Amino acid sequence: MPTTLAEFESVWPRIVADIEGHVKNYKLPQQSLDWLIKQLNYNTVGGKCNRGMSVVDTSSLLRNKTLDPASEDYFRAALLGWMIELLQAFFLVSDDIMDSSKTRRGSPCWYLVPNVGMVAINDAFMLESSIYLLLKKHFRQEKSYIDMVELFHEVTLQTELGQMCDLLTAPEDHVDLDNFSLEKFSFIVIFKTAYYSFYLPVALALHFCGFATERNLQTALDILIPMGEYFQAQDDYLDAFADPETLGKIGTDIQDNKCSWLINQALRKVNPEQRKILEENYGVKSSETEAKVKALYHELKLAEFYEQWEEERVADLKTKISKVDESEGLKKEVFEAFLKKIYKRSK
Repeated sequence: MPTTLAEFESVWPRIVADIEGHVKNYKLPQQSLDWLIKQLNYNTVGGKCNRGMSVVDTSSLLRNKTLDPASEDYFRAALLGWMIELLQAFFLVSDDIMDSSKTRRGSPCWYLVPNVGMVAINDAFMLESSIYLLLKKHFRQEKSYIDMVELFHEVTLQTELGQMCDLLTAPEDHVDLDNFSLEKFSFIVIFKTAYYSFYLPVALALHFCGFATERNLQTALDILIPMGEYFQAQDDYLDAFADPETLGKIGTDIQDNKCSWLINQALRKVNPEQRKILEENYGVKSSETEAKVKALYHELKLAEFYEQWEEERVADLKTKISKVDESEGLKKEVFEAFLKKIYKRSK
């Protein structure tokens, strides 16, 4: 049975206590200590925690048994999952400042909370530092310790490179469709999303369970990176074509000048007149211009094109999964579970 959000969140207070206990050794003033705990809770808890819970679920699959939420084993797997959630929180706090976002998970972005402001930049650094504090406290004696430290460093760098490419390719205040390409789309989504959202949870579970051989890690990379790219293309498709009520949010990719899968496919298919419509209306903060871009997407039959592309991509992923060599402890089910969650999703 997959772990539940309630089970996963049940270990969080112990993690906060670990961080609190560590910084108390520095005689941190009470005001600062209270602030640290407040921002840890505000920024890390409250999401869906899919990345974090994937570490627990993958570990259960690799071990052929469901980890008991009351066990120390569950705590350690969930702790690695929470480290991904801390990494995510570090990215999101920073991202919201860069994008001048207003809300996150239904609440004001941390930097917009009264009396926070640019202290949020230092808070983002603290979220990242907490990862290494926890890794050292709980995993320093493991032979995989330095591999996990290096994995977090590498994936952090990859995500930051993806973010840099995204910010330079598609700034909200300067639209230049000549700057877009499917190659850039692929780079952005693989580096900004796929490594830390898809590969990192499985790589950590492999290290945790003692199955992180070179071959297993390479297999995970070969399947999960294209799966992450598919996930983002699907996200872009839903942003434009899904019913906002089902999706749970109103899509903003067109108005936000995003280098999305759809705009790049459109740019490959348009004639000069249609290109002019995109040049005049894409990335403009208006529902009228957005409607014109969406009408062109329909004219170009992008929804049908996506559906056909999705079937081809999923067939390719299923073929890769069917060829997984299980002789070194890796399981096909790990990848089937990921694919099942995203295939044909509506939100």
